[in-house]
Amino acid sequence: MGIKKVKPTSPGRRSATFDDFSDITKTEPEKSLIVIRKGQAGRNNQGKITVRHQGGGVKRYIRQLDFKRDKFDIPGKIMSIEYDPNRGARIGLVNYKDGAKRYIIMPIGLKVGDEILSSKNQIEIKTGNAMPIKFILPGIGVNSLELEPGRGAKIARGAGNLVFVMGALGNYAQIKLPSGEIRLVHKECLCTVGQVSNPDRRHITIGRAGRQRLLGSG
Repeated sequence: MGIKKVKPTSPGRRSATFDDFSDITKTEPEKSLIVIRKGQAGRNNQGKITVRHQGGGVKRYIRQLDFKRDKFDIPGKIMSIEYDPNRGARIGLVNYKDGAKRYIIMPIGLKVGDEILSSKNQIEIKTGNAMPIKFILPGIGVNSLELEPGRGAKIARGAGNLVFVMGALGNYAQIKLPSGEIRLVHKECLCTVGQVSNPDRRHITIGRAGRQRLLGSG
């Protein structure tokens, strides 16, 4: 990804920066993996506004991501790199050998055509592969880490996120979060090797309140 600036035709655009989407290879989402995102506009089940100042925003589809990576020992190929309006990271469409298609959070370094694998056993430690954290060597960075085995990734899912494996301690592994905090997670928790894509997102400047409103929820 790259950051681009535009002509300063207004005070808001003068300071604003934008994503150039140069790494996106496909613009339309996979129809079988999306659901409609219904806006609530701050209303409860009676239709009454209970949270003020909500509403607006661009209509979006929810991309159903595979946070569990439970297609074990079935190779998959990256078919496309796509934009997800609901998160900062890029997502990748994976086509598995058995014909299944799933979205995953893309790590940095994966390209269209690359093969990935998920397993509960020890496999090659390469970008995009998912395995229990007990098989990850100390000092290696991982993302999409579970907090409980089988419950799906909860940690390090945002753009540019990365946690480091520090070592094992009995049934638990020590991980170092970006904040510097050291946490213990069960050694059977799955994780994905590599850093989450789109780390430059933090450098984007919104520029004006109206643009943030467009990004808001309805």
